[in-house]
Amino acid sequence: MMNKTDLSQYNNSWYTPKASSLKRLLWIWVNAAFLKTSFIPSSGIRVFLLKLFGAKIGVGVNIKPGISVKYPWLLSVGNYAWLGEDVWIDNLVETVIGDNACLSQGAMLLTGNHNFKKTTFDLIVGGITLEEGVWIGAKATVCPGVTCKSHSVLSVGSVATKDLEPYSIYQGNPAVKVRDRALES
Repeated sequence: MMNKTDLSQYNNSWYTPKASSLKRLLWIWVNAAFLKTSFIPSSGIRVFLLKLFGAKIGVGVNIKPGISVKYPWLLSVGNYAWLGEDVWIDNLVETVIGDNACLSQGAMLLTGNHNFKKTTFDLIVGGITLEEGVWIGAKATVCPGVTCKSHSVLSVGSVATKDLEPYSIYQGNPAVKVRDRALES
């Protein structure tokens, strides 16, 4: 007889987002009112609010409207990074976005997943690192525990389930290397 998933047994009590319930509740409101909305065109306001809630953000960062960040206190963004419209950073654990990295429209960084092999569907978390010069294309997804190495590219709609090599272009689901990235000056 095959085992069945039993979500009544799900328990992620081991997980803590490293913030008080009040701080998390306040952030949910601020995120919805000021980051997810397109009524506030200023990137500076979004940067200010993320920093206010503990994000480490470098200089010259451009954050477009419609972004959603789960826990800013677990986010680090380097200098001159670009975060496009409707980017979703579901960072249950530390997430690092390096200098000059770009997340295009609708890109997703997902640090959490579930263990489908367990009847209890246990939570699995893994940090994400985007090194310097990485480009995550529109509607592309980076999965838990993945490092996108220096100047790698994840093309439109692709899914990174494993680390991306430096100066390489990846495509597909799951993403595979399709060619090297050669930058011209």
